Amino acid sequence: MSQGTAKWYVIHTYSGYEALVKDSLEKLIENNNLSDTILDIKIPMEETIEEKNGKKKVVLRKILPCYVFIKMVYSNDMWFLITNSRGVTGFVGPQGKAIPLGEDEVKKMRLEERVESCDLTIGDNVKIISGALDSFIGTVEDLNMETQKAKVKVSMFGRDTEVEVDFIQLDKIGEVQ
Repeated sequence: MSQGTAKWYVIHTYSGYEALVKDSLEKLIENNNLSDTILDIKIPMEETIEEKNGKKKVVLRKILPCYVFIKMVYSNDMWFLITNSRGVTGFVGPQGKAIPLGEDEVKKMRLEERVESCDLTIGDNVKIISGALDSFIGTVEDLNMETQKAKVKVSMFGRDTEVEVDFIQLDKIGEVQ
């Protein structure tokens, strides 16, 4: 049914409608048997540390509010279905024409990141190089190759805390300075 290859596109949504748009697109895929045409839908999020009433906590925040990323095989029919979904204002591109993201943009947005080989082992000292815990130093406690995440013990707010971090966010270091 689907010709061509799937590429990442950007959909513009009304403010605060990102999750609703993602849910309605997932229902659209299910109801119209489009799993071979629409492969992935993402709302890029990042962890940030917020302080409320003197307490600090890690919260998820949208990196680009009002935008949803979709990996699909593009066609005029797909454009019509998606732009007529509730909460969608259109595709990002000239006159609402969908323009696929380039390879470097996909990497920069971290839409498809897979670490081919992981040289980390349990007990390694690592530095977190991106996200809310940028520049924290810790010790690898556990590795999950399937999800590409590591549990790292870091010293946060005066006590050891275990955090889950993507492999791509870690740099192996020698001895802790």
